[in-house]
Amino acid sequence: MGHRSKEEQNAVTKAPSGAPVDLPDLPDADPLWHPIAADWYLSLRESGQAAFYQPSDWAVARYAADLMSKVLMSERGPNGQLVAALNSVMSSLLTTEGDRRRARMELERKPAGKQAPAGVTAIADYRASLGS
Repeated sequence: MGHRSKEEQNAVTKAPSGAPVDLPDLPDADPLWHPIAADWYLSLRESGQAAFYQPSDWAVARYAADLMSKVLMSERGPNGQLVAALNSVMSSLLTTEGDRRRARMELERKPAGKQAPAGVTAIADYRASLGS
């Protein structure tokens, strides 16, 4: 946690859940990947935490998808150490609810079709920051 105040340590970062994110031109899933690995990689584009990803995070995601594909297509079955390493890489990308909670990141869920206009949301956020 470093040298941070209690307020900073207890702060929760909020990200939009499932909201379209302006992503850089990302490579598509490799057609040779196992379908589960390709689905996982493509799902990251629609996840709220993608708003915080940098190009290096996407490179790590490609690496994880490639490793996952190799594990899933292995004739000898999954290797425990390899699966543990893969879980660690996926965790560093905050891909599960538990990972995001440990990082104090919360994805905001808004019901489809019931989103407030941007101006109303900005005013509500401003009021919340003032404590009203």
